[in-house]
This record gives sequence, structure tokens and C-alpha cells, in this order.
Amino acid sequence: MLSIKVLGPGCTNCVNLQKAAETAAANLGVEATIVKVTEVDEIMRYPILATPGLVINDRLVAAGRIPHVREIMTWLANAREAAI
Repeated sequence: MLSIKVLGPGCTNCVNLQKAAETAAANLGVEATIVKVTEVDEIMRYPILATPGLVINDRLVAAGRIPHVREIMTWLANAREAAI
């Protein structure tokens, strides 16, 4: 199972990023736990300068933008391959 974190204060962009991540995981048929991270101390554990941020299996893959669902699907597929 993959771990996905959406980093940010809960703004509209954060909500949209979470929806994109959920859609990407569903399109791939990947089991994933998606967690919203809103605490500044937790967000700052990652090298992020702007929110929203997307973390897959504890690796920051995007920050300051909402990646397209296809891009997220690629990251999820790569993370799934690395986990095997």
C-alpha cells in the first residue's frame, strides 16, 4: 500500500490536489492511504517552499502546483514498482 500526503493549510489548491491524487490512485487501481498534513512543523519536514505539496512514500514529488492526474499516476506507478 502506498502512502500519499497532501501538504498544505487546507486551501482550495490542497483540496484539488487531494482529489487529483485520489483519482490517480483509483485509475491505477492502487491501494493508497491519503493523509492531509496541515501542521506547519510536519510540512517543514520536507524541502517545500510553497504549498500544496505532494509526498508519495515519504518522498516529495511536487510543491507549489497541482500536477495533472497523469503525472501523479506516473509517480504512483514508479513508487509501486520501487516498493516491490
